[in-house]
Amino acid sequence: MKTANVSVPDAVREIITRNRSIFDCIKMDLINYTALAVKIQKDVEAQIGPVNLNTIVVAIKRYADSFEKKDVVQQESVLKNARLSLTDGIADIKFSTDEFGANDTATLMDKFTQIDPDYEFFRFTDSFRVLTEDILDVRKLLESFPFQKNNFQTGLAKISIRVPESQSGSDIVSYVSEILHSNGIELVNAFFGQDDIIVVLKEKDAARAYEILRSEISR
Repeated sequence: MKTANVSVPDAVREIITRNRSIFDCIKMDLINYTALAVKIQKDVEAQIGPVNLNTIVVAIKRYADSFEKKDVVQQESVLKNARLSLTDGIADIKFSTDEFGANDTATLMDKFTQIDPDYEFFRFTDSFRVLTEDILDVRKLLESFPFQKNNFQTGLAKISIRVPESQSGSDIVSYVSEILHSNGIELVNAFFGQDDIIVVLKEKDAARAYEILRSEISR
């Protein structure tokens, strides 16, 4: 089980990475940072709580600056020395903290552990997400929570990317998103774990995405 400790820069990078139009505008320096901060402030605060607008602006600018630095060292793959693992048949389940107390959440996590010991857990301010195998026992568990009907996404796969501590997680997520996008593959989501990065994508794209990223490691 892995818990994500989300910072403002992490939240900003994740939100921008998931939005291809914003991502492209950031990379080409075609967007006003303050206007973007206003636009994504609610999404950032949904993950980490109240945040000063200027803090978000600074995080956006630093993320934009990372593209310039990356262009200078583009000869060496950002994924150098990374280790990849692919798991298909994944379900992405979102739970609202308004509907679960601390004890209820702990009990629910214990049940997931019994079904799938390798599930991923990500905690945000007003919700938490679980990435787990899409198997019958998981579906039976969710049937006892009728309000989960609209917060359950299937047909997914995850690629876990483990890199040396010296490498930047933000560089890797933006780099992976860019490489896959150029090959016609879009990320569904991306999460920063304690010791690796999880990218979620549609299952039909998973095998090709894995091979593309693996080729980047070996080049």
